[in-house]
Amino acid sequence: MREDERSGIGSVGAESVLGAGGLAKTSPSLWTKLAYGFGAIAYGVKDNGFNYFLLLFYAQVIGLDARLVSLAILIALIADAISDPVVGYWSDNFRSRWGRRHPFMYAAAIPVAVSYYFLWNPPVGWSSQALFWYVLLLAILIRTFITFYETPSTALAPELTENYDERSSLLSFRYYFAWTGGNAMSVINFALIFPAFVTAAIANGSFNRDAYALYGLLSAILIFAAIMVSTLGTHSRIPHLKQPPPKRRLTLGTIFREIGETFASRSFIALFIASIFGFVATGLNAGLAFYFTTYFWGFSPQQIGVVTLCVFISAVLGAVLAPVISRKFGKKRGAITIGLIAFIGSPTPIFLRLMDVLPGNESPFIFWFIVLTTTIDIGLVICYQILAASMVADLVEQAELRTGRRSEGMFYAAYTFMRKCGIGIGIVIAGFVISAVGLAAGAQQGEASDETLWLLGAVYAPAVLALWLTMIAIISQYRIDRTEHEENLRKLAEREAGA
Repeated sequence: MREDERSGIGSVGAESVLGAGGLAKTSPSLWTKLAYGFGAIAYGVKDNGFNYFLLLFYAQVIGLDARLVSLAILIALIADAISDPVVGYWSDNFRSRWGRRHPFMYAAAIPVAVSYYFLWNPPVGWSSQALFWYVLLLAILIRTFITFYETPSTALAPELTENYDERSSLLSFRYYFAWTGGNAMSVINFALIFPAFVTAAIANGSFNRDAYALYGLLSAILIFAAIMVSTLGTHSRIPHLKQPPPKRRLTLGTIFREIGETFASRSFIALFIASIFGFVATGLNAGLAFYFTTYFWGFSPQQIGVVTLCVFISAVLGAVLAPVISRKFGKKRGAITIGLIAFIGSPTPIFLRLMDVLPGNESPFIFWFIVLTTTIDIGLVICYQILAASMVADLVEQAELRTGRRSEGMFYAAYTFMRKCGIGIGIVIAGFVISAVGLAAGAQQGEASDETLWLLGAVYAPAVLALWLTMIAIISQYRIDRTEHEENLRKLAEREAGA
């Protein structure tokens, strides 16, 4: 690290020019962006496991009813509704020599890693009822512990730079590492772990519980490393981050009043509701992704590994594209355009199969067609998510003008809740879809009937398309553009100068 960064003094053009409230007007240094972004690997690994493997593992490998797994996830989301705003408000008002955010980030590292390891190592021989409580307890613990890291960590974005476009650039690093880190564990699973656990009795290693035990260990190590690298890597920026508000007497009524004042914005409400719909669609897609590749398309673990490997290309595509779209079109207009292209394209291969346009699964065309469409589609989805997260950052100054308080933690707690709640609900729906179409728990590849697979596609495709289009319609009500953001910064600077 450079001497100027160790001392907390940035060089010209990299964190040296300060704006309203002491926030950086120019681009954060490359090291800051890398350190900030790298921490998202922890959430990416956790999210990847919950979205893609948890339902498959407990329903098809352990043999727990998919509806019970989905119910455990749903109850854990209710607990999130309490922990997310508490952590967000707490980190906005926390006082320590390490600032508002970093104490929470340091404290979360070990609990997140340990609880995630045990999720993938359930006891042998337990009843379905006992396993349900096991999954439920660990799901609540993991979601709570990850909130103590993810909310304060993500909330650093509006503090590290106030620049409209640089926020998109900064969050591009975060989403790149989140998708890359999570996807790396999927690739390792399908390319290395699952093939290594093929036995005479288990022809497909993805149905061997011992494979998931190794996955849980490797994931826990990676989660811990990501949190510590990011927290230590951004530690030098603590003196330049926003300070907590003056000490005041806080009652329960005061806290709820301030939370209500913070979120009293048409743009926030539009973004919040739209994001819920978008993340529900994402969760539904994630919860059924490996069901489609395994049962619907009939891919081998190695082929699924190739599909997931291409997500690395998608992460680069989305991370590079988002700042460009932000500069050229603005965040809202860019998000709507990118969203329409991406979300219409996602169900297309399934629609084509349902209409018998595509050849059978034995054709090599099917595999490469799915690889191409998936790579492009996920890249555009990542681009959309970066723009939406950057739109959250721009709400901070608007709220500060109204309330006189910086509430980065509250806004990103809300966004984290949107993401976890929406994706979790989508996965819950996926569990009930699996049961409704008649895909039996423990069914091996090739054991599902054609009628079951056709019904799976017929339920999924129109549902996910309707969710995504609803999201696009609602997000159009978001009002903060580049001009309004810069005007908010000007007014804040005038207020500070007058004070």
